[in-house]
Amino acid sequence: MKITPSEKIVLTVSQLNRRTKQLLETHLPLIWVSGELSNLAKPASGHWYFSLKDEQAQVRCAMFRNANQRLRWRPESGQQVLIRARVSLYEGRGEYQLIAEHMEAAGTGLLQQQYEALKTKLQAEGLFDASFKRELPPFPSTIGVITSPTGAAIHDIITVLERRYRAANVIVFPVSVQGETAAPEMIAALQKVELLNQCDVVIIGRGGGSLEDLWAFNNEALAHAIANCPVPIVSAVGHEVDVTIADFVADCRAPTPSASAEIVSPDINEWLQVLDGYHEQLLGKITSALSEKKQQLLSLKKQLRHPGERIRHQQEQLLLLKKALITSINTAVANQRNRFNQQQRILKHFPLQKHLKETQKTLEQLTQSLYQEAHNTLALKRQELESKMEVLNAISPLQVLARGYAIASQKDGTIVKHHSQVTVGDEITTQLASGTITSIIKNAKE
Repeated sequence: MKITPSEKIVLTVSQLNRRTKQLLETHLPLIWVSGELSNLAKPASGHWYFSLKDEQAQVRCAMFRNANQRLRWRPESGQQVLIRARVSLYEGRGEYQLIAEHMEAAGTGLLQQQYEALKTKLQAEGLFDASFKRELPPFPSTIGVITSPTGAAIHDIITVLERRYRAANVIVFPVSVQGETAAPEMIAALQKVELLNQCDVVIIGRGGGSLEDLWAFNNEALAHAIANCPVPIVSAVGHEVDVTIADFVADCRAPTPSASAEIVSPDINEWLQVLDGYHEQLLGKITSALSEKKQQLLSLKKQLRHPGERIRHQQEQLLLLKKALITSINTAVANQRNRFNQQQRILKHFPLQKHLKETQKTLEQLTQSLYQEAHNTLALKRQELESKMEVLNAISPLQVLARGYAIASQKDGTIVKHHSQVTVGDEITTQLASGTITSIIKNAKE
């Protein structure tokens, strides 16, 4: 079907950009957008111009002087930020852009506020109270470790325990220590510790990282799980400068994973040195006692004229006691060494492969759940888009024209809203639902 010139709706580029800008600014509220600062420019005018981008897209932004002067920090390109802005259009180039009214550091700033709020809340609830802290056992037979099976923390802990206290049995509860699933997995591991009822003490932790990396250990549910666990907990999160909510709730805080292993284990080498010291002291006392007895015998021998048989009998008894005492000491030392070697063999045959398979199975189940959640989210977003398209169509100016209304404009495209805008003899164009009408003003009044 051929369209006549009178039926065409023709807009200039300026008109199109102006209408688009009005539509964006009128129907989109203030929004929060996060992304990475890029191409930040600060000209002499005091206004800031930059791009906000993520891995897949970017958008031009402006932050005028009256807004950026309120900031107490100065952002730089490459930083992750969170801005509150309104959507607009730069008419001169027809570019869609954001007009920022507020900016704050994304991640760390927001997370730090959440961290302080949770810390204050849990402290008010008494979870940090020192009176609830339990003492650690001096000689634990079984030590539980809740951490990533592939991280540096488990390697550091096992290395220290092998050096200091090989007699202990170590049970590893493999979990994620970063991401959304980390806190639920650690809570489940604490529940398994209680159900298993074999651990004398538990280490929970990971290596160091940023506040975002350690965020799973600032989880409120995890804090309550640590507080309610019947087994003493040692928190070993990050480096010495890293402090999490888990550190405050745990019975003891270690500055590093290696330090946590030292805290829960006695140093077997120190105890062997102590035993050697006791052995030397005992031998010294025996030697001194024997010397004393010999002196007593010599004294008695001088006092008795014929004590030969009695003295020989006492000497034989003394020798027997000496041999029995030395045999008893050697037997005790040998038993301790055998027990030490047995525990060492048990530790070498710990079934780590079985735990790795169970972790892999759990990971596959979580992956399947993630795919299903993504499918459901996509369907929901598609419904929201269709609903918004219906709303946008309902408020379209074309729909208003279709109901019998018209738009009058001057030659330069200015919309006539009041009779004072025109005078007698002016030419105006009236936009109808279908086509336009050109008229000459003969009279203009209210």
